[in-house]
Amino acid sequence: MADGERKGWFGRLTSGLRKSASQLTDSITSVFTKRKLDDEAIEELEEILIRADLGVAAAAKIAGEISATRYNKDVTDEEIRDALAEEVAKIVTPVALPLTLDPGARPHVVLVVGVNGVGKTTTIGKIAKHETGQGRKVMLCAGDTFRAAAIEQLKIWGERTGSPVIARDQGSDSAGLAFDALKTAKEQGSDLLLIDTAGRLQNKANLMAELEKIVRVLKKQDESAPHSVLLVLDATTGQNAVNQVEVFQQVCNVTGLVMTKLDGTARGGVLVAVADRFGLPVHFIGVGEQADDLRPFDGRDFARALCGIGG
Repeated sequence: MADGERKGWFGRLTSGLRKSASQLTDSITSVFTKRKLDDEAIEELEEILIRADLGVAAAAKIAGEISATRYNKDVTDEEIRDALAEEVAKIVTPVALPLTLDPGARPHVVLVVGVNGVGKTTTIGKIAKHETGQGRKVMLCAGDTFRAAAIEQLKIWGERTGSPVIARDQGSDSAGLAFDALKTAKEQGSDLLLIDTAGRLQNKANLMAELEKIVRVLKKQDESAPHSVLLVLDATTGQNAVNQVEVFQQVCNVTGLVMTKLDGTARGGVLVAVADRFGLPVHFIGVGEQADDLRPFDGRDFARALCGIGG
């Protein structure tokens, strides 16, 4: 990313994370306007981090690290925010990894999973735009056959990105559709096949059976497929996102994460909780509705934006 473009994106990231940053910085300012970092202050800091959805384990770890170098010293809110950004970056930077396509797999098959409403279909469209912009041939598979809206939405993204869409009528067998999509993608020499899936969590057994069937039929054609399983999470759900990672890890072998809707919530800190707990790669984050509002995840930029610190 060019320097000017990076600054522009950081501005949008900062704007998108404004609610989350305000939640953190307002609380820190009210507690740490020139104050000694004693046991009580550390406890209050930990509570602030938990309220900001960073999770109990990450909050304790971060408060402990800050305490280790500054205990019983006078600190300002600015010093705490700087230290916090540093500690958040330590947690999220190792998981900020790009979605890397296997050059030996044509197509590289990506299964996109997540509960209904998190933005899976939109995310697929945005990834398609990102990858076609890199000169890759992308094919889309409308595998969420339970929702007519999802099928139509994916067709629109196909038109926008010049990507062919393999779709069938609502209620069709999603595994059979995925099988046909892989066959067609191979025939047409696609670099990337993005497969949408249904996300009904009400009955985990049904969801598990459905996703297992899709994986099984893909492996009939390519033993290594799917090459990536992306779990899309909605930041507005807060700690519920942690539960979703647990469920989908049981259901399928999640290889990476996408966090959407960071701009619509004060709960953006949940990304820290997820990174700390699972250590799964975070490939993309979304801070808006536009196609360019989904970008590869940068841990340092995220940490600074979350803590209200300029680029």
